[in-house]
Amino acid sequence: MSTTENELTPRIEMLETRLMHQEAALDELTRTLLEQEQLIKHQGELIRKLEILVQGLAPADITATEDNMPPHY
Repeated sequence: MSTTENELTPRIEMLETRLMHQEAALDELTRTLLEQEQLIKHQGELIRKLEILVQGLAPADITATEDNMPPHY
């Protein structure tokens, strides 16, 4: 090996190691992002179901509680 090759080999190995760590970090970030996306979709579905439940309440249900309140003096 020449002097240039001896100088470049450790640098190349260092770059390859860094690239390997960056790829692992990117994979972990991707997995986390996918999990969060699923969680957000699930929460959106729950919110839609709650909206339907709230809209399904009859206005009489809401005013009935107001009629049962004692008068204010």
